[in-house]
Amino acid sequence: MTVLEQPGSSRHTSGPAGPPPAWRPRVDPAPLLPEAEPHRLLGTEAARRLDPALLKRLYTELVRGRRYNTQATALTRQGRLAVYPSSAGQEACQVAAALALDEQDWLFPSYRDTLAAVARGLDPVQALTLLRGDWHTGYDPYEHHIAPLCTPLATQLPHAVGLAHAARLKGDDVVALAMVGDGGTSEGDFHEALNFAAVWQAPVVFLVQNNGFAISVPLAKQTAAPTLAHKAVGYGMPGRLVDGNDAPALHEVLTEAVRRAREGGGPTLVEAVTYRIDAHTNADDATRYRTQAEVESWRAHDPIALLERELTDRDLFTEEFATATRDGAERLAADLRERMHTEPPLHPMDLFDHVFTQQTGQLRAQAAQLRAELDAAAEGHPETTTGTATPAQEARP
Repeated sequence: MTVLEQPGSSRHTSGPAGPPPAWRPRVDPAPLLPEAEPHRLLGTEAARRLDPALLKRLYTELVRGRRYNTQATALTRQGRLAVYPSSAGQEACQVAAALALDEQDWLFPSYRDTLAAVARGLDPVQALTLLRGDWHTGYDPYEHHIAPLCTPLATQLPHAVGLAHAARLKGDDVVALAMVGDGGTSEGDFHEALNFAAVWQAPVVFLVQNNGFAISVPLAKQTAAPTLAHKAVGYGMPGRLVDGNDAPALHEVLTEAVRRAREGGGPTLVEAVTYRIDAHTNADDATRYRTQAEVESWRAHDPIALLERELTDRDLFTEEFATATRDGAERLAADLRERMHTEPPLHPMDLFDHVFTQQTGQLRAQAAQLRAELDAAAEGHPETTTGTATPAQEARP
């Protein structure tokens, strides 16, 4: 029996009584369905109406982002980072996510989304602190409204829903944007987050970066759905399908989803179809599960090249603009390289910071024991240093 053949329907004639009216669908599913093809702007007539200032800003951020990715990858090879999950090829997703949000909004990144955090204003060195192995976060989440980089797959999504729901209950003008990869959509946290968000009508936007592989597993081995965006319909929210390498198109879709959430329209699931040019991380051998020909075919759809072509066609890509953009990206890389080659000041007593808001008795006892051992070592060997203490550390009892 279809949803149109229930009691009270004009098509219901005879036969056994169907389910009661409460079983009827709460919303019309048709408006929730995503596009048949990924939404695009670049290379279409619609691109002519795009703001030149927006196009140039997107391009500047993409070039900076690509240089950031190559520099961070080099730092990994030099032993300055323990691991780096590059977002090369996915820079449009990273930049568009950051630029779609207002200052009071919150970004919930995954481990691959350090560039989104940098594009939102976070210090690049602080963004890499987790991957360097120094701290679990390395930055104050409240300063830029960026949640800690999330290494467990998809666990940041329920957190984003919780924050957005709380903000709505308090009457705060806040939207949360949560980023996740295609592999993360196979986790239970993804489904729980979407269900809670839709039921609560929380002001949250889910951005799925479908880069083709969950490490080494292609999307076809994860889901039989037409697209990941179609999963939105099952939870009662709109799904949007967009070309994840078309920066203006993605910015338009995300901006619209954020506006809808801010105005009380509830959550949106956006699937950005993109590609991971580099390996999953520096520890991964991508040649074991994909061909170089496939990678090269996606290089022809590079987000920087696509946007540069549009700027050139509109006489916006001047030599002066190109030079300024390139020089700015090199300054970012040089500063990141210099500071990442400087060993950070560490102190053993840092072990007890940021574990609990109020230290437990056990931690206080352990801290006192370590402090006594450090003092004894310093008295016995004055020439031995254990690191440079901050003023706050010097004042510790």
